[in-house]
Amino acid sequence: EKHKDELAALRINKVAGGNAAKLAKIRVNRKAIAKYLTVVHQKRRNDIRGQLKNARRLPLDLRPKLTRAIRQRLTKFERRQKTTRDLKREQNFPLRKYALRA
Repeated sequence: EKHKDELAALRINKVAGGNAAKLAKIRVNRKAIAKYLTVVHQKRRNDIRGQLKNARRLPLDLRPKLTRAIRQRLTKFERRQKTTRDLKREQNFPLRKYALRA
């Protein structure tokens, strides 16, 4: 809050035609606000992550980013699934075993 108030004052000063030193302070103030907000958001995300540790699903913003292709890929379970047609075919035509004489 303190930084935001100071930033507002500096911006007013800029419009009024303030000196260069005060104008340079705007950037420093913005960076300070960004650092503070970064820490706050990281802490909040870690708290939520801790609460949802054993949850079935995580919120989208807490899941790993990866690439779009990897995210949309079938899961291992889905890849293992077989169609009814495949199951019938395996059942009716099992792999033939031959004993070879050496």
